[in-house]
Amino acid sequence: MKIFRVPPYLLPLPGDVIRRIGEDFSFLLHHSSITIYITLGGFLLSIIIGVPLAIVLVASRILERAVMPWLVLSQTFPKVALAPLIVVWFGLGLGPKLVIAFLVAFFPVLISTIVGLRSIEHEMIELARSVRANTLQAFWHFRLPMALPNIFAGMKVSIAFSVVGAVIAEWVGANAGLGYLLLQANANLDTSLLFSVLIMLLTIGVVLYYAVEFIERLVIPWHSTIRLQNMTA
Repeated sequence: MKIFRVPPYLLPLPGDVIRRIGEDFSFLLHHSSITIYITLGGFLLSIIIGVPLAIVLVASRILERAVMPWLVLSQTFPKVALAPLIVVWFGLGLGPKLVIAFLVAFFPVLISTIVGLRSIEHEMIELARSVRANTLQAFWHFRLPMALPNIFAGMKVSIAFSVVGAVIAEWVGANAGLGYLLLQANANLDTSLLFSVLIMLLTIGVVLYYAVEFIERLVIPWHSTIRLQNMTA
């Protein structure tokens, strides 16, 4: 039947895609390494900036009321629309790509950290006071450990968003990376390459997500969700 005779340029066979990955593996791996570099750079920036900023906002209600509306407003702008403007401001180097990946990945870390720092139980605060812990000691030994599950939850969302941010960054002013390959494959109607790139992006996202989850298991093995995962594994 004609309905099942889909041209290869519209939908390649799975075997053709797998064969293409095998033939161009080193080529795809080279571009994947660039995308991974941008992804991890934006992700690390989101942690380095997002976690301390959340701590400051939780510590100061006045600062939170002044800054938080602007941070929320910044998230309403589509990053695809902002990307060309960022390239105009910062040029065509690595910097703009890291900025775009950071902007996409930043907000989940910030919000999750704020929620985690505020979700400490009243009994834990009373315990800190009972042992005469000062503000810094109470934060380091009580508030921060209790916030770690939320922080890691935000990080797992952030690492997935970082992959998206890296692809968006590579759509604007790039000559390498999986995002760049997506544009080239689409322009040339090379759907086997397009699906190969999508599979590579899917693999990168899944591997990085479970890498963050593995680090979470190492850092907070005492948390109930981690113990439950270990019991059901």
